[in-house]
Amino acid sequence: MHIKTFQFNFIEVNTYVLYDETKEAVIIDPGMMTEKEENILDAFIRQYQLTVKCVAVTHAHVDHVLGCGFCARKYKVPVWMHEAGLPIYESAVSYGVVCNLPCEKDNFPVIDHFFKAGDILRFGNGQELKVLYTPGHADGSVCLYSEAERCVFVGDVLFEGSIGRSDFPTGNIRTLLESIRTQLLTLPDDTVVYPGHGPATTIGQERTTNPYVKRIPQ
Repeated sequence: MHIKTFQFNFIEVNTYVLYDETKEAVIIDPGMMTEKEENILDAFIRQYQLTVKCVAVTHAHVDHVLGCGFCARKYKVPVWMHEAGLPIYESAVSYGVVCNLPCEKDNFPVIDHFFKAGDILRFGNGQELKVLYTPGHADGSVCLYSEAERCVFVGDVLFEGSIGRSDFPTGNIRTLLESIRTQLLTLPDDTVVYPGHGPATTIGQERTTNPYVKRIPQ
């Protein structure tokens, strides 16, 4: 599986494009805020002749979903997220005003499919992403885990040397730490962690060096 990382909007959301030799692709957390950013993503899709199968949202905070409308219209694909995040998603325009992220209602199409814990998102030549339900940063937060590729896309649950904020609406620090303990620290140490912001890391590195994770009973 190939992984292309883009950083979009001034909050620098990591938008991921996953694909393999079949050229089927999944877009995770499309954060494009401007037409220029939309064109950057589309140029990559066209350059590699990818067929986008769906958009997958790790959580519904506005900086992670700004590009959902563009992707849904451009590639005629469904948008997937966890149903618990729907109230946040439906308030995205209001959150955008607060965060100074310009957006309109057409940025946020109707959600076509709701993830449930344990669901498998399949694409390409046997590529599988397992849905891990990880609330605490926000209701509806999920991580997408590829056991075969030893990697996990964690949104804003875990970062290199840090963890997600829990002071936004529906955030809860105890819930967040429990999600990390039960869903992420159970993965192999060599699992590569692709966060919603910042550089990639590994479960093992965060287990041994992350000051927040080290305090979690394991």
